[in-house]
Amino acid sequence: MDRLKPINIHSAKSDLSEELTAAEMGKLWATYMGNSMSKCILKYFLQHVEDPDIKTLLENALKLSTEFLKTTEGIFEKDNFPIPKGFSEEEDLNAGAPRLFQDEYYVHYLKYAAKAGMSIYNVAVPLVYRKDVEEFFINCMESTMALMKQIKDILMGKGLIIKPPIIPVPDRVDFVHKDFLTGFLGDVRPLHALEITHLYDNIENNTTSKALIMAFSQVVKSEKIQDLFIRGKDFTHKHIEIYMGKLHDNDLPAPSLHDHLVTKSTFAPFSDKLMLFHKMDMFAMKIRAFGNSEAVNGRHDIALMYSKSLGNITKFVEDAAKLMVENGWLEQPPYAVERNKLSR
Repeated sequence: MDRLKPINIHSAKSDLSEELTAAEMGKLWATYMGNSMSKCILKYFLQHVEDPDIKTLLENALKLSTEFLKTTEGIFEKDNFPIPKGFSEEEDLNAGAPRLFQDEYYVHYLKYAAKAGMSIYNVAVPLVYRKDVEEFFINCMESTMALMKQIKDILMGKGLIIKPPIIPVPDRVDFVHKDFLTGFLGDVRPLHALEITHLYDNIENNTTSKALIMAFSQVVKSEKIQDLFIRGKDFTHKHIEIYMGKLHDNDLPAPSLHDHLVTKSTFAPFSDKLMLFHKMDMFAMKIRAFGNSEAVNGRHDIALMYSKSLGNITKFVEDAAKLMVENGWLEQPPYAVERNKLSR
């Protein structure tokens, strides 16, 4: 495997010829919040990493987060948009905390984080029109895709992951039959390629998410947040077992758990605020992933499975948001004008 090289990035300059639209404000705000959090996490990871290739990978990811924050701040300042508080090393990072994860976990985490970033940038690009903002999000997407390639190279080169399952190449073009939508009774057809793809993706996301929430539950100070994390860990494990079962029923392999990559440390490297926000954000990403999964699914049993999972996750995100509000931690994204109040 070739040694990793630093990623080259180019920042777009701000252009004040047009006002920011709601889409531009919203996606810039989300990008700032996510990358201010990522900067804290990556700096902690770099305190303990030993593998030189994984260290370079983390340094590249930190370089991207730092540059994305700098460019976002520049656009906000020139548009007189208040800089979000987000997360800071002073308030939300304890860089001296003992190791909480093994090196291998950092690579799986970065893949999850890159997916989350690409989902923001992918939605943003078609919806933003101001040239500087458009160029910024295109740069974010291209840079994160370059990072994702490095992540996959490390995962495969070091034997840390199995690729999605192999299935036979079709021998002819065919059309579906009446059993296409069944899943509970009668002849249940095998999974098709897109269903397999999203089962694999959801398992991969959940194994990374479970290890993180398990680690956070060990170190978080608030008992309320700890109880929520334990609940999230438990139903995430159940989801993983169910999704794996669908692949195993078709004699297909599934990604493995990452629980063993979490150490026994009980010292918090991050603030309760950062950990709660992070898990709320990760579970919100799963909601988006379920939408993509449902869009290509055909079997009734899989649709019901995703619906049940969605119920658990939606309740978790709601309860996490309530705790964020209760503690005065949930920042408000840009709002539309409330015209009714202006007219009174």
